Amino acid sequence: MELQAVDGADARDVMRALRAAIHGAGPALGLGMVDPAARDVPAGTAVVVTTSGSTGIPKSVVLSRSALIAGALATAARIGEGSWLLALPASYVAGLQVLVRAIVSDREPALLSGAFTPQAFAAASLMMTSTRHGERVPTFTSLVPAQLQKLLDAAEHDTVVASALRSYEAILVGGQALPAAVLERAQSAGARIVRTYGSTETSGGCVYDGRPLDGVSLRIVDGEVQITGPTLADGYLDDPERTAATFPVDDDGTRWYRTGDAGVLSDGVLQVRGRLDNVIVSGGINVSLDRVEQIVRGIPGFAGAVVVGVPDERWGEASVIVCPRGDVLRRSDADHLVSARDAVAAEIGAHARPARLVLVDELSTLPSGKPDREAIRRAVADDAPPPGEAPGRRGLN
Repeated sequence: MELQAVDGADARDVMRALRAAIHGAGPALGLGMVDPAARDVPAGTAVVVTTSGSTGIPKSVVLSRSALIAGALATAARIGEGSWLLALPASYVAGLQVLVRAIVSDREPALLSGAFTPQAFAAASLMMTSTRHGERVPTFTSLVPAQLQKLLDAAEHDTVVASALRSYEAILVGGQALPAAVLERAQSAGARIVRTYGSTETSGGCVYDGRPLDGVSLRIVDGEVQITGPTLADGYLDDPERTAATFPVDDDGTRWYRTGDAGVLSDGVLQVRGRLDNVIVSGGINVSLDRVEQIVRGIPGFAGAVVVGVPDERWGEASVIVCPRGDVLRRSDADHLVSARDAVAAEIGAHARPARLVLVDELSTLPSGKPDREAIRRAVADDAPPPGEAPGRRGLN
């Protein structure tokens, strides 16, 4: 089947090509691919999304028309139908699914062009107001946590932004864990938030507020979250070994996706504990960086923090908190680090305490808006304190 390269920077181009692919009238889209013309894709493919993600390892995920449509229909069944605003890159699976939902519902999406700002978001949101048969058409959008936090900050002194946040029937938030403090702020501001969990391999979010969408099932195997259902990708293009390892098939023919995430199911509700591979060994003890980050983000002023692991001469590896300077409350940097170390020690143990706090003007991000953890880790590792320097001081400014 033919594969056509589409520049994901222009959402209108993606929308036109995606509509043809979904309806079966055009070639499959190649988003982020270097040489799509030299590739062959299975029949029924709608999109091949190539991304390095936050780990820097490239992968080309093959998504069929049926998988994308199944995700869109299941979302409508869960939260309702209406008009959608695209506020994410169209080349990112969450943004791509916004366009698919618009196509399936036969409604043109609103497109937020240019850099994401609270004012642009508010203007686009409030222009979406429409009625059908005398009733208001519900509106929806999808964001990452960093966007939501930026909107909440602006809403504190901008009534137009605050009104825009309240105008949505539901705001899907995914891509990474949403800090509890940010969720509470959003709910207090009147925003209706739905936390989503999924990946490119599941055609985007397929678990809403911990519960799988209709047709999707979950299981935990050796602590790992695994997913099955009609939204699963066909696999990885030209990589049968990775496909077989990531999408195992049971004896009864059920095909599963191994997420690589740690999690537990409690009364049918999924709780994700972080990446199974996002672990460092500090002083001979395994430390989950995701768990450390979750605790740190619960501290006032650290909701946007990222925790990465770097080499350490004494302990082998150590964790470092990287946080936007503007988020941190006005206290001494040393006090902030002590607060974070104390909080982590109380929850996990002294061995997991972060070694340093690095304040930056802004975090490196991926096109999706998520933190670019590999770039952040490299930058912090390159700025490691010299031998003999006390951890916790370098990078504090």
